[in-house]
Amino acid sequence: MDWRLFATTFAALFIAELGDKTQLAVITLTCEHQRPLPIFLGAAAALVTVTLLGVIGGQALYRFLPLEILRKLAAGLFVVMGLLMWFEVL
Repeated sequence: MDWRLFATTFAALFIAELGDKTQLAVITLTCEHQRPLPIFLGAAAALVTVTLLGVIGGQALYRFLPLEILRKLAAGLFVVMGLLMWFEVL
């Protein structure tokens, strides 16, 4: 196990996820339903599933595209998502 890579991934995602839409949705659901355990389990399962899809998709894309193109593609998708959020399309 590469613990340095594990720690780097944990730190990057922990910081990126603080205060994002997912966390705000979980806070809202918990306040509304007052049942934190099923909300935690549902959110955790969703995040694990989305992460699994990202890992599988990233591994598959890396077989066909160079890392430099993947980075630029990811950056472009972030910009597009940011613009969609800015103009309240999402």
